[in-house]
Amino acid sequence: MNKKEVEILLVEDTASDEELTIIALKNNNIKNKIQIARDGAEALEYLFGSVDSETLKCVGPLVVLLDLKLPRIDGLEVLRRIKSHPEAKKIPVVVLTSSSEEKDIVESYRLGVNSYIRKPVDFNQFTEAVNQIGLYWLLLNKQSP
Repeated sequence: MNKKEVEILLVEDTASDEELTIIALKNNNIKNKIQIARDGAEALEYLFGSVDSETLKCVGPLVVLLDLKLPRIDGLEVLRRIKSHPEAKKIPVVVLTSSSEEKDIVESYRLGVNSYIRKPVDFNQFTEAVNQIGLYWLLLNKQSP
């Protein structure tokens, strides 16, 4: 997949949550191209070419949906790297996680997250949350060029 075509970077290590997110996007007619990263290192490699690189390797995505509890490199470190980079910091990052720990919420906002959403357990609520994410970040939000 051409990196210029990717509009959503979904960073999720749990297969069932990945599948639910994709189903919820499709159920809400969000047909944007999705790239999946199953851990923080894969997300950084996608965005920067390697976990150690400081050069942004891709033009997009329009939004990053980021889980916090990830193997190899956790979501907070991925968020820190994105938001500390002069070009990547323009990419909206939505934390989509099961964590409701106050320290995770506070740290996410300190690092510059654009939105923090706790994954609902109920599928209908989850579908509605994903719909709202897609509606706002992919259709209504206007990004800086």
